[in-house]
Amino acid sequence: MSRTPPRQATRQPLADQVHSALLGQLLDGRRKPDEVLNLVYLAREFEVSQTPVREALARLEHTGLVLREAHKGYRVAPLFSMDELRKVMDARLVLEPALAYEAALRVTPEFLERLAGTIGNLETGAQGPDSPSVTSFLRADEQFHAAIAHQADNSFLEDAWRSFGGQAQRFRLYARTNSTAPTTTAAEHRAILDAFTRRDAEGASSAIRVHIENAKVRALQDRRVVASED
Repeated sequence: MSRTPPRQATRQPLADQVHSALLGQLLDGRRKPDEVLNLVYLAREFEVSQTPVREALARLEHTGLVLREAHKGYRVAPLFSMDELRKVMDARLVLEPALAYEAALRVTPEFLERLAGTIGNLETGAQGPDSPSVTSFLRADEQFHAAIAHQADNSFLEDAWRSFGGQAQRFRLYARTNSTAPTTTAAEHRAILDAFTRRDAEGASSAIRVHIENAKVRALQDRRVVASED
């Protein structure tokens, strides 16, 4: 399958197309930690000028997945250290229970349906004959948490969540995702959804705290495995 983003089948701006293609490469592990992202080579790969590539990289820089160094250009972000990983997960523990509490005060049928859809994606993959791809797992998980952050209806809190959302993914993209992670994550997401369905703000806040605490344990375990393989 070609990695070149389609240019004729959509009116999507070239920068958006390149951004989507690069993000996909990051999510499926084709771009490795600390890999140099050369503008000339990327423009040639995607058959575009350097301008949309530069715009796409600048957007990815805001997610924490890509870093820019003066006089050196762009590169893929390195893996988190154990200490950095603990800190980003602790930041989630501070913010996301508050977001869940606020979102539970504003539950709508559409919100519940959106959350259920992301959980369905996790559960379908977990029940299949093969392990779900890291890409689909991360995207479904990200969509679940993004929906909660948005439903809280506080742009300042949502912006705070987005500021480290990409940072949280930054480690996980390169972790050897445990085969039980999709099943476990889906069950934890289901418990959060159940609290939202009951309009139970305290319950939703508590359920997402448990989920993130468990996710922190899994992430640290994965980080140790990655360190042992380096």
